[in-house]
Amino acid sequence: MTFPDPADTFAPTRRRFLRELGGSVGLLGLSSYLRADGLAAPTLGKTHHAPKAKRVIFLFMAGGPSHLDMFDPKPVLDTFAGKRPPAADLRTERITGGLMPSPFKFRPGGRSGLPVSDLLPNVRACADELCVLRAVHGTNPNHSPAANFLATGRIDAVHPGVGAWVSYGLGSENADLPGFVSLGSGFGQTGFERSGYLPGQFQATRVSAAENDPEKMIRHLRNPAVGLADQKRQLDALQALNRGHAEANGHDPQLEARVRALETAFRMQSAAGEAFDVRRESARVRESYGPGEFARGCLLARRLVERGVRFVQLSLGGWDHHGNINAELKKKCAEIDRPVAALLKDLRQRGLLDDTLVIWGGEFGRTPVSENGDGRDHNHYGFTMWMAGGGVKGGFAHGSTDEFGFKAADGRVSVHDLHATVLHLLGLDHEKLTYRYSGRDFRLTDVHGRVVNEILA
Repeated sequence: MTFPDPADTFAPTRRRFLRELGGSVGLLGLSSYLRADGLAAPTLGKTHHAPKAKRVIFLFMAGGPSHLDMFDPKPVLDTFAGKRPPAADLRTERITGGLMPSPFKFRPGGRSGLPVSDLLPNVRACADELCVLRAVHGTNPNHSPAANFLATGRIDAVHPGVGAWVSYGLGSENADLPGFVSLGSGFGQTGFERSGYLPGQFQATRVSAAENDPEKMIRHLRNPAVGLADQKRQLDALQALNRGHAEANGHDPQLEARVRALETAFRMQSAAGEAFDVRRESARVRESYGPGEFARGCLLARRLVERGVRFVQLSLGGWDHHGNINAELKKKCAEIDRPVAALLKDLRQRGLLDDTLVIWGGEFGRTPVSENGDGRDHNHYGFTMWMAGGGVKGGFAHGSTDEFGFKAADGRVSVHDLHATVLHLLGLDHEKLTYRYSGRDFRLTDVHGRVVNEILA
């Protein structure tokens, strides 16, 4: 499924198509319908093979959560506490000391017995849904390039994020809502939101989950002065002007992205008020997720994928624990434990989890050696992420770090491998999902990546 740069190739076909439709259809989504030969593609979202997942919820923990205190137990740290054996003498960003054990107990969860820390008792109750990747590794220990790498497969901040690639490859299941929505906050978030050199229609629509009222979450959701019928007439007039400009001046990707954004915004006026309003959920459901912005974001993510949004990114910052990690980590885990467990249970109860891929993780993990005596430094050598639903094995741990939890050892999974596997689960071949830009074909995994078949259900 190689989609071309729509430059001049599409212009004659687009103009003819619009003339034949008499202007009744705008430019929104036309590049999804047209191929390089100018023929209409048979369907939106055509895949390379049968997909296991139809949609993605990515829970991005910005800052680097400590795998050693949550999902990767290392009891040997107690034996070598305060020491720095040669095997643990990897270079760190900052000055670090000896090995520091985790004070948190790990206990088996579910029928699988997958160990999860006491920091996450509710998530541990969902252990049979989790596919824990214990040997993920990156290339950079600095936040921004590492977050860019996790988002785009590159450390430089110009390439499309995984959500944009998924939206580009599969289209949207609901024309009245964006195909890609970004919620929450946290540094490195913009890398996930970026469409890069892909057409602008595939970048994330950013919405704050800090509010309950959709009209406060999304600016100008309602026009207080003009009704929908008059707005539609205005939009039709604007489309006619844009079509005339395009016919006179040729293809303009930025203009077309703006046109698509306007049309999506118009349709969202009727759909978004319902989709983004978590107050429409029962009191029982809202209570299960708990209070707070992240909890509201998890509930909103479920509502959005339920209504056909292809990719939802929910970010939470505050995981950069260089000091006082034991106390601070308790606070962050308390913030996510109940909502994440509720999200998994809610998706399962509604029959959505089997074809919704949930991903959890940060741009890297933390070191087993101490910083400042009570903190952990950045660790890109080996860290944990997990998936659930969407065609992966539940109650399963893949790979391992070394005996101290410092470096990925067995079952190593690079970020490119992670991306290749996500696309595979969605029915897309990471080597075929390409976009021609600046004279070459680009893809999410660059020239790397393998599908981690060991975790597929």
